[in-house]
Amino acid sequence: MGMSYILEVENLTKVFNVGKDADLYAVNNVSFSLGKGETLGLVGESGSGKTTVGRCVLRLIEPTTGKVVLNGVDVTSLSDKDLRKLRSEMQLVFQDPFGSLNPRLTVDEVINEPLFLHGEEKQTRRIRVEEMRELVGLEKDVHNYYPADLTASEQQRVGIARALATKPSFVVLDEPTSMLDPSARLELIDVLRDIQTELGTSFIFISHDLTSVARISHRVAIMYLGHIIEVAPTDTLLSTQRHPYSKALLSAVLFPDPAKKLDPFVIEGEIPTAINPEPGCPLSGRCPYHKEVCDKVTPELLAVKENHLSRCVHWDQLS
Repeated sequence: MGMSYILEVENLTKVFNVGKDADLYAVNNVSFSLGKGETLGLVGESGSGKTTVGRCVLRLIEPTTGKVVLNGVDVTSLSDKDLRKLRSEMQLVFQDPFGSLNPRLTVDEVINEPLFLHGEEKQTRRIRVEEMRELVGLEKDVHNYYPADLTASEQQRVGIARALATKPSFVVLDEPTSMLDPSARLELIDVLRDIQTELGTSFIFISHDLTSVARISHRVAIMYLGHIIEVAPTDTLLSTQRHPYSKALLSAVLFPDPAKKLDPFVIEGEIPTAINPEPGCPLSGRCPYHKEVCDKVTPELLAVKENHLSRCVHWDQLS
């Protein structure tokens, strides 16, 4: 489908110096794009670099190299002053809802804060706060509650209302459902989908919980050791994985068809370190499809077919 992208991330790399001659490549040459009203799921085990990608895109941490372009503006080269102006366009919803809310502000004051900071008129703010509260499904009577009076699910809704108050182009949701029980989790995902339909906001949804990601994302990008190793529309990726790591990751969570015999695809061995990474495929030491070529070159993201990219030279052998 011909989608105009609001966000384009090119060759984003984040290196942390962790000791003498020791560089940790938390994010290694990551590129992706995000369409208007689209949700891109960013999946990976902890340490895969997915949270760092989210923070670099928002420039909450400075990327080492690479480029982030939002609506035609190169975010990576903006001065602090210009970045502050652009902040209303890009927002973050945190993993821990309670920790991210000011305990001394009421619900309405929390939602009002970004609007106030961006200089909205008082009347406009009042209307907008009420709209946002309704949009995320909070009852009217919680408006003067404090965060401590709310359930985890309500707290997360307040965080989402706050993030969306300034009508941003896109929001990074960093494990937003991981503190919730399963039914609250599904509810919150439905709320996010409704909001997206209503406002046309784009989301980057970061999670290790594939069920949540599959429910909300239009496309999914899978990360391993700082690399995006596969990207595809959600349905495609759930049915056909074109990278051994994706195959192992999905085989561990998807509900098997009871009629078929169970054949979990497992990748053995420890995840190697991202410190001073060697050339070659990051999975090569653990991969059942491993050939000699895998040790020599770091594979590019290849188009397996339209909209489906894989960083594996043997992608066609994965049936």
